[in-house]
Formats: sequence, structure tokens, C-alpha cells
Amino acid sequence: MTAQPCPRVHARECRAADGCVLCAGCVAQAERDLRALPALHQECLHHASPTPRRSNPTKVSGSRARDHLNFSVLDARYRLLNALQSWSEYVAAHHRVAVPGRSVVQLARFLAGHLPWLVAQPCAAEFADEVEGLAAELRGTIDPGAGELRTAIRTCVVEHCAGTISTSLNGGERVRAGRLECSLGHGWDMGEWLALRHLLEQRRAGAGA
Repeated sequence: MTAQPCPRVHARECRAADGCVLCAGCVAQAERDLRALPALHQECLHHASPTPRRSNPTKVSGSRARDHLNFSVLDARYRLLNALQSWSEYVAAHHRVAVPGRSVVQLARFLAGHLPWLVAQPCAAEFADEVEGLAAELRGTIDPGAGELRTAIRTCVVEHCAGTISTSLNGGERVRAGRLECSLGHGWDMGEWLALRHLLEQRRAGAGA
């Protein structure tokens, strides 16, 4: 039986992996995102408020620190927890098990453990899209300038390469070192980003023609 196309957006068509609705690259990305979420959730909390000013150490009576909170960070953390809870309840209802707690760590671990089942369901693309979007949103609160890079590229532009380009997890270290790499090892200097993006857009236009 011929594998169906992966329903998620790709620069070129990818076939679903055996027993899955998604392609192997999307399954791997969903797993990486799930495993990254707890650390991202914790890290972005440090960006919820700016570093206190040292020029005026005297606290003014009646001042309210909450006026300086970055509410977008708090909202992102809240959306993440709600989404993980909702997906965990969906999995738990099918398998007739209890949701293991309410923390991001517990919920992300629970979903990662049931990922092989999730990626075989009709809602697999919706799940992968939401998890990727949540991870990108949290990364954006930590490093706002890199948001465009993370969301603009998904599939490697090298001909016949099934790898994906990501700045998550270990990829983040490579980006800080001035490199962008796909999951199968193709790499570019960050200065080549504009040419890389142009190539991707050309291929997308060709695929849609």
C-alpha cells in the first residue's frame, strides 16, 4: 500500500512514515519539541520581567513591579499548560488511564510516551502543528530576534535530502556559533541565510506551479 502524503506544510511532498499520518521528519520534530518544552517553559520565566535597574536602587513607595511584567511570556506559559493538559486528557480518555499530574514536565513526558499512538491518529498534524507553534512561541520570548528563522524553514533545501532545519535543542548551540544545520548534517553559515531563504521560496513557488 502506497504511503499517503504528510498533511503538514513542506517545501516538497513528503510521505507518511509506516503506521503514521506524519512523515518521519515531522514525527522526529514533534518528539524534539515535546522534550524541549519543559526547559523552554522554565527558561522563559526569567524573561517575564526585565533586569532591575541599578541606577536607582531606592525603591519608591507604592511602586508596582507588576507594571513591568512581560505578560506575553506569562500568556505563552499559560497556553502551553492548557494545550498539554488538553492533549493529555485526549490520550488518557482513549487509553483509560489517568493524566499524571498538572505540571509541564509531567504532561510533556506523558505525551512523549504516547507519541507513537498520537502520530497515527487523524489529528496528528494538528497536534504536531500546535506543539511546534508552542515551542516557537516560547523560544520567541527567550530570543525574539530568531523567531523568523525558526518559523520560516522546515525542510532541508538540498536536493533529495529528507532532513529538517531547526534551531531547537542542540541546533541552538550551532546557531549561536554562527551555523545553521539540517538534521542530516547539511550546514550553512548564518550569513548565507538570505540566499537559503530565497532558494526555499523558489522551490515552494515551483511546487505550487
